[in-house]
Amino acid sequence: MTLKIAIAQINATVGDLAGNAARVLDFSERAKSLGADLLLTPELVLCGYPPEDLLLREDFYTACEHELDALAAAVNGIDVLVGHPVVRNGSCFNAATLISNGVRVATYHKQRLPNYEVFDEERYFESGDTPCVLTIKGVRCGINICADVWEAGTADQAREAGAEILLVLNASPYHIGKQKLRAEVLRERIVATGLPVIYANLVGGQDELVFDGGSFALDSRGEVRCQLPKFEEALVVVDFVDGEPQSGLVVEEQVVEAEVYQALVLGVRDYLGKNGFPGAIIGLSGGIDSALTLCVAVDALGADKVRAVMMPSPYTAEISLADSREMIRLLGVRYDEIAIEPAMTTFAHLLEKEFAGLPADTTEENLQARIRGMILMALSNKSGSLVLTTGNKSEMAVGYCTLYGDMAGGFAVIKDIAKTLVYRISNWRNTVSYAIPERIITRPPSAELKPGQTDQDSLPPYEVLDAIVEAYMENDLSPREIIAKGYSEADVRRVVRLLRISEYKRRQSPVGIRVTHRGFGKDWRYPITNRYRDPY
Repeated sequence: MTLKIAIAQINATVGDLAGNAARVLDFSERAKSLGADLLLTPELVLCGYPPEDLLLREDFYTACEHELDALAAAVNGIDVLVGHPVVRNGSCFNAATLISNGVRVATYHKQRLPNYEVFDEERYFESGDTPCVLTIKGVRCGINICADVWEAGTADQAREAGAEILLVLNASPYHIGKQKLRAEVLRERIVATGLPVIYANLVGGQDELVFDGGSFALDSRGEVRCQLPKFEEALVVVDFVDGEPQSGLVVEEQVVEAEVYQALVLGVRDYLGKNGFPGAIIGLSGGIDSALTLCVAVDALGADKVRAVMMPSPYTAEISLADSREMIRLLGVRYDEIAIEPAMTTFAHLLEKEFAGLPADTTEENLQARIRGMILMALSNKSGSLVLTTGNKSEMAVGYCTLYGDMAGGFAVIKDIAKTLVYRISNWRNTVSYAIPERIITRPPSAELKPGQTDQDSLPPYEVLDAIVEAYMENDLSPREIIAKGYSEADVRRVVRLLRISEYKRRQSPVGIRVTHRGFGKDWRYPITNRYRDPY
């Protein structure tokens, strides 16, 4: 007997209940045409993930119930296991329900509720405590939901209840190295239970999170039998024969730079598309960060929906203008140059009395950044297009950015990309098609806010800076532990101090795409007012 299980890797939109249900129905019809007996969908696919405080609204659950009933009535000729929220006896659950021939056959309640990194499920849900094993075409299928398989217990429970295969619904967000980690965790469950696994993951951008898909099937030895592509919707049917999933499509893993770039493209496309913005505006500087951001925007939206604006000051190098114009020629977007010297002169006159007798300093530099930010926001207001900010993780960590200046905008594309990774991704992008002039990649980075300025005038080399930020911010190492790894005490003290005093800036920065296991967003919650000092 063969059980044909279709994996639906769906891009759901939070709150679009009717739209999400329509996608599930469409996938079910396509799966049925391929001869599938069962369609496995991602976690909470009906409402999108994460719905956050929508889950505190009683009317939200009522609407989900209504949409699930309508979906069940529309599905025919195939069983569908659909993820959704549900209220039972006053308690809220993260659930999965099997619908068949217009009927809800059975419902499973998620037992392990993650409350770490970007997850906050204990705020909304109660834990289930009962296994759910369904017999479909003679095969006993155990149900788990995402975090259920990240520790021992629930998979074992399903096995004890008679399961022959484990079906797992997931909304597992992307970060670098996540796919390898998923496979390792699932193999631990397979070793413990002997159960093969079918793993369906959500795909798509949701605010700062990107869900990469990458759904897969592992046999009872932990071998990959099926591997779906990442960062795109997909539907694949896996044959389950004689207790094992059979070999099928296996998409090869990509290099990290390609993977991260795809995450950025999907994040931008879905953030603008799902929120109804007609296009993007980017302040181009002739530097590497704005160049990479422009490439991502064009690949995500198309050149016709992207506008680049160069705003030179008296300190802008001629090569910055030349390289920006060359990049525009390569990518074919709308491009405008708006010189900011007249505005700088006006502000200098306005503040002349206030600044009398005081030396020029970062105040004047920040005025330039704020003039540029004001121009970009005015263009955004007039056109409806969204300003994409271009600051990277290294800058956000140490506050090398200007409030209401280069931080102005609606979405921070490379907010979680360290400067060293910016260069690696840019070099990789040029292997796809030449888009970033070589000089932008090779010249020393500079904000060009005063004569001869370079980033390294006020920061350690980015190789050092990024390593210290990763150790302290992402991996929670103490300054003493970082120094023991070979970094100078002066550099460590300096970077940690800058990171600490810049929290008030980061709290006001736009939401941005998360690609590491810890970004400056949902999983970074340090107090602004904070007198704790790390012991040395």
